[in-house]
Amino acid sequence: MALSVQRTASRRECKVKDMLQADFGLLEIELAAVQMPALMSCRSVFGPSQPLKGGARITGFLHVTTQTAVLIETLKALGADRALDWGPGGGPDLIVSDGGNAILLIHEGVKAEEAYESTGNLPDPASTDNAELQFLLTIIRDGLETDPQRYRKMKERLVGVSEATATTVERLYGMQADGTLLFPVINVNDSVTKTKFQNLCGCRPCGPDGLLMATDVEIAGKVAVVCGYGDVGKDCATALKKSGACVIVTEIDPIRALQALMEGILVLTLEDVVSEADIFAVTAGGSKGIITVDHMRKMKNNAIVGNIGPFNNAMDMPGLETFPGVKRITFNPQTDRWVFPDTQSGVIVLAEGRLVNLGCTTGHPRLATASCSFANHVMAQLELWMERETGKYEKKVYALPKHLDERVAALHLDKLGAKLTELSKEHTD
Repeated sequence: MALSVQRTASRRECKVKDMLQADFGLLEIELAAVQMPALMSCRSVFGPSQPLKGGARITGFLHVTTQTAVLIETLKALGADRALDWGPGGGPDLIVSDGGNAILLIHEGVKAEEAYESTGNLPDPASTDNAELQFLLTIIRDGLETDPQRYRKMKERLVGVSEATATTVERLYGMQADGTLLFPVINVNDSVTKTKFQNLCGCRPCGPDGLLMATDVEIAGKVAVVCGYGDVGKDCATALKKSGACVIVTEIDPIRALQALMEGILVLTLEDVVSEADIFAVTAGGSKGIITVDHMRKMKNNAIVGNIGPFNNAMDMPGLETFPGVKRITFNPQTDRWVFPDTQSGVIVLAEGRLVNLGCTTGHPRLATASCSFANHVMAQLELWMERETGKYEKKVYALPKHLDERVAALHLDKLGAKLTELSKEHTD
């Protein structure tokens, strides 16, 4: 539906579907901003100089939350002509991409355009059963029907991309390797202020919170298995342990396994504990089918399985959904009990195997994730925009420069009232 420009009771212009919710939404944004000190520092430090003024148009594929709104307002406060248009329709000069679609959209859009020019055929969304790819192909098809040269023109105007999603960063490095990368990229996913706050601290409340909201289960006294002991796994294990669970870790890395043991956590294989545990949390990244249908069939009745890792394929959901005679019972939103016909025993799967902190809860806490992670995006966008004519950034993937990573941390600390000790000249020397 077309949305017309309207005014809220506070006289602010907006385009919303339900005007009755507009002022409530603005209040939520204001409350979120208070808990995002690094972004607020970006506004106060960089806002007066308007570094993005003069044509910076930013689009993004992000989860639409109050935190995202604070990011949008921050980019506007820094002078962006247009900040985070939904999708690529505005012909952006910059792209902020948190979900990966924008990267594929431009890249696959150019390839689709070349195919269209040579064959006259548009990509068919029905050619795949992947819902996300169908959505992507639909946008490309509609865009080419509107303007057959859209993606080539967009490619020439692109200044760069900041990316904070592990899966997309992996694809971008692959595109760099095979020479198909169309623009400079700053990888903020691996920045210290992202990994040590979002991954190591941001998941701590989300795992138990997702379990409680979805199932109302008592965690204390349960046996919980955490698959993977990386930063996210450490955070989940700590949260479950503090909630009173007996935690067991599965791990392939001897160093991480030793770290778990030194924390008093048992390290066993999934096969050792699959029929005994009550809760299974998949936190490993980069692995497919960590929990299989055979694993789920061996679990005790009403064992709970959730995924809080970065990939949606860590649990074999297609195998579960197509298992002969399996019965699905939905008893809470994003909470399903799958009953196997031969045993009449069932497992409870959260968020359909997708990220539990995005399905069953509202996401990472604002302080840990949005403030630092979004500030990383802001710093990366400023860097790309300010260096757009210097040739500093080629069509490659770059880590967020260390001084910008440290600047984000410093901006965050400043709003929290912390004071860093400064080295004397003697100590510096």
